[in-house]
Amino acid sequence: MEMASAIVSLGALAQESRLEVFRMLVQAGPAGLAAGEIGARLGLPSPTLSFHLNQLRHAGLIAARRQSRSIIYAANYPAMNALLSYLTENCCGGEAAACLPACPPATAPAGKIPAPRPRTRRIARRTSAAAAPARKLPAPGGRASRRG
Repeated sequence: MEMASAIVSLGALAQESRLEVFRMLVQAGPAGLAAGEIGARLGLPSPTLSFHLNQLRHAGLIAARRQSRSIIYAANYPAMNALLSYLTENCCGGEAAACLPACPPATAPAGKIPAPRPRTRRIARRTSAAAAPARKLPAPGGRASRRG
């Protein structure tokens, strides 16, 4: 892998939603997942998910295929392994055996793949008069009521 390709791949993964999508697809295996399933699991709106999937596809980290009315996305394992190889090719000064006990990969218990945490949507505050809280009108005597 060339440095430019590694930079593009790492850039695509350097965003929370895209990293979650990629990890989900890696866990799903070669069969992949439908776009709707990915969006439902992560709580991402369709346009946002489409943007992130296109970024990952442009980086070569995922592939898409049409299956009936759905688009199925799957991790591109050769690209993932090439990126990992590029990052670790000179690990520990060429003594790869010296690194193995220092950083073993974390594994999930057999058959238990942790579900990604659900995403919450941020809602922007409106500044229009229509969005302002209702105020109590003054009492007929000209003073606002103090009762709550």
